[in-house]
Amino acid sequence: MSESVLLPALGESVTEGTVTRWLKKVGDTVAVDEPLVEVSTDKVDTEIPSPFAGVLEQILVQEDETVAVGAALAIIGSSGGASAPVAQATAPEPVAEPVVAPQAAPAPQVAPAPVAPAVVEAPVAAPAATSAYAAPSTSPSSNSDANYVTPLVRKFANDNGIDLASVSGTGVGGRIRKEDVIAAAAPAVAPAQNYSPSPTVPTAAPHTPTVASPLRGTTEPMSRLRKVLAERAVASMISTAQLTTVVEVDVTSIASMRQQVQSAFVAKTGGKLNFMPFFLLAAAEALKAHPKLNASVDGENIVYHPSENISFAVDTEKGLLTPVIRDASTLNLAQIAMQISDLAARTRNNQLKPDELGGGTFTLTNTGSRGALFDTPVVFLPQVAILGTGIVTKRPAVVKTADGSESIAIRSMVYLALSYDHRVVDGADASRFLVDVKTRLEEANFTADLGL
Repeated sequence: MSESVLLPALGESVTEGTVTRWLKKVGDTVAVDEPLVEVSTDKVDTEIPSPFAGVLEQILVQEDETVAVGAALAIIGSSGGASAPVAQATAPEPVAEPVVAPQAAPAPQVAPAPVAPAVVEAPVAAPAATSAYAAPSTSPSSNSDANYVTPLVRKFANDNGIDLASVSGTGVGGRIRKEDVIAAAAPAVAPAQNYSPSPTVPTAAPHTPTVASPLRGTTEPMSRLRKVLAERAVASMISTAQLTTVVEVDVTSIASMRQQVQSAFVAKTGGKLNFMPFFLLAAAEALKAHPKLNASVDGENIVYHPSENISFAVDTEKGLLTPVIRDASTLNLAQIAMQISDLAARTRNNQLKPDELGGGTFTLTNTGSRGALFDTPVVFLPQVAILGTGIVTKRPAVVKTADGSESIAIRSMVYLALSYDHRVVDGADASRFLVDVKTRLEEANFTADLGL
């Protein structure tokens, strides 16, 4: 008996999807809920699990082909017994777990690379958006993920004389990424000498040569996600009047608090407390008092939203995605940190549900995650504002002492850059919002908000 695998509904407004990669080939045995194929839509990239157990008899939709929701993707035949359908053919409900550093999987065997669109490195979001790392995959497809190497990475390895069998992958399921090959190609640092040529002149560390990207001199088509991002960015810049206001914030007190509560926070949540939850909570609270920043334009009307649903940018291999933390102003720091870790990990592992990417009313992007002081982030419709947080860095600053005099001290400082739609938000509105966020962060009165 054979059964057809259909493209399931992947969100209320999603009507079609593009097959980006088959995780199984004809003749492979598959189990119920085992990831079968990767599909890209306008909202999310996700893995489609097999609703049946059996043998993959036929692939009906090839990679890079687009089909409507409900169309047959493949045919699976029973293997020694009746097929076992499941209740729904949607992506499996992921289990939220703390984000941990990726663990290397067993060294993958070199196998011919399947035909697949090359993965392109991107910017967060991010998160960039966050400092979270993707959790190691524990799905039944781990072996196929570990064996899969993109053509560009394989070519780069060959060009540099790197044996892929000797490279440990740090991607999802142990998949070998470009960074893994670059690390393997980097020359080892020579051991330090037991003496210095001069007691007054330190010996400089040897320079590590820049490794050329495998993308040099190549051409590739835009992914579906990249096309959507491009269209949205251009549409937003054309139809809105955007500008950016920047403030500098002293977060030394928050840095001190993080050190004091870090052990208790890890024990409570399973993850470290970084600056991102503080920025997000301060922004969410300020939005309650400044609804113009938490609004959208509907024709000639301005809609002021009743809740603060904060989108945050996540930097993935396929592009920038912005999952949403809902009712953020009602959450404590522990709840926010756990949601950031969970959503960021599932975003990078293609496990997000489409609805988790919709409904945001304001965006936070951690542009400092890659070392930038600040930038001028782009507002994406229908939102009217986005807050970019730069890198937290120590530098000299003027501070007031207890007796009111001024002195110069080393402080932890950060730039906050707010881009906004001038059709709705004036510069004074933006400044008032930023000053409230700055005041909240510098007062650092977050003891009651830790959630410990």
